[in-house]
Amino acid sequence: MRTTIAKVLSLVLLSGLLTTAASQQPVSAATGVKLKAVNAGLNDPAGFTFGPGGLIYYLERGTGQVRTLNTKTGHTGLVYKIPGVNGDGERGALGIALHPGWPAVPYIYVYVTRMASGRLRNQLLRIHVANGHGTGYQVLLQSPAASDPYHNGGRIRFGPGGKLFIFIGDGHVDANAQDRTANLQGKLLRINADGSIPADNPFKGSRIWTYGNRNSFGFTFDRTGKIWETENGPDCNDEINLVVRGANYGWGANENCSGTSPGDTNNSGPLPRHAPKWYTQSTIGITGDAFCQHCGLPALAGKLLFGCVNDGNIRVATLNPSRTAITGVKVLMNVSGGIYSMETAPNGQIYLSNAGGIFKLVTG
Repeated sequence: MRTTIAKVLSLVLLSGLLTTAASQQPVSAATGVKLKAVNAGLNDPAGFTFGPGGLIYYLERGTGQVRTLNTKTGHTGLVYKIPGVNGDGERGALGIALHPGWPAVPYIYVYVTRMASGRLRNQLLRIHVANGHGTGYQVLLQSPAASDPYHNGGRIRFGPGGKLFIFIGDGHVDANAQDRTANLQGKLLRINADGSIPADNPFKGSRIWTYGNRNSFGFTFDRTGKIWETENGPDCNDEINLVVRGANYGWGANENCSGTSPGDTNNSGPLPRHAPKWYTQSTIGITGDAFCQHCGLPALAGKLLFGCVNDGNIRVATLNPSRTAITGVKVLMNVSGGIYSMETAPNGQIYLSNAGGIFKLVTG
């Protein structure tokens, strides 16, 4: 999508919309849910995750700084600064995860766009941490960054069995999404925590978990272990997908926006092609998503929340009892400046970030 993070970021930095969002504390009248700032004075925290003791680990997208945020005091601290980061457009330090054995296994994983040996790359780094500070990093995988600053993907997350899932965008080249040779662009990937390829991946010897994807800023797991992924369309058809092992989601060289169905942008590559569980014909800029499971918001229990960076809305999706379909979507509230990421805290509360801060959803 050409008008997502980059466009909204420039508007935010020029107008200070995020400060307004924090002070106004938007409230959803229908549910009594409101937005509460943890710290509204941060520098572009595109990705974040939770550690023990009330700490959030987050990234400054443009500077490559890995930082902590104390959810009780709002204080921040520097853990590590990744060198050579390029934060143009949708590039930068984008995704972060802690090793499932943290802190006994002291590794932070970061997906980042940076210069490496004179070339611009999207890389997955594993940073070793000792006494609260990074001591160095290892590159676990890398892929060419787009020639323009878009479609880098960036969401990473550990899932069942301690496997790490990574989304890489198609690099603004449609055909990349259908290329399953050594091309990692336009794919959801799955690796072991040391960077090796799991033996039970769908394509032998490959990191690829799904293909035929365009560009995604968000995916999450429901209580049954299913992955729900958000996908950005071109000038139409933003999507929510239910991820199926080894599936083709149909993005590729035959895409178009001439009609009014998901088939217009999910029409490439081999059959079967998996259609989205929900889509919108406009490009609302879907980003992070999270499930409300014991999140402290009774009206939203069991529902999927997802943010948008173009229109700034948080939307709520209702799933069917078998967790295989979306039966309805409603707008919860609007957040000035748009939304980057959404995460669930260890206590179940839902947090979100945008260009100026990290917030949480609470009852009004």
